[in-house]
Amino acid sequence: MRTMIALLLLLFIGIILLEVPALIKKKMWRELVAFSVYLLAGMALSIPQVLGVKLPNPTKVIEVVFKPISELLK
Repeated sequence: MRTMIALLLLLFIGIILLEVPALIKKKMWRELVAFSVYLLAGMALSIPQVLGVKLPNPTKVIEVVFKPISELLK
């Protein structure tokens, strides 16, 4: 379990080392912020998955939000 988390973190560190220096060099600050947000979201979702935590299905949330709208449009 610990090795999987360590490998996952090494993968994320590798992605950071490949992408971030070029974004900083080109002064692409908005892209760096977007990259950071998506990377953190990916880490936040992948680490619990490696630990075996049951994550909620995002489709259910989308269904709850849009079902009343679809009922109104019928």
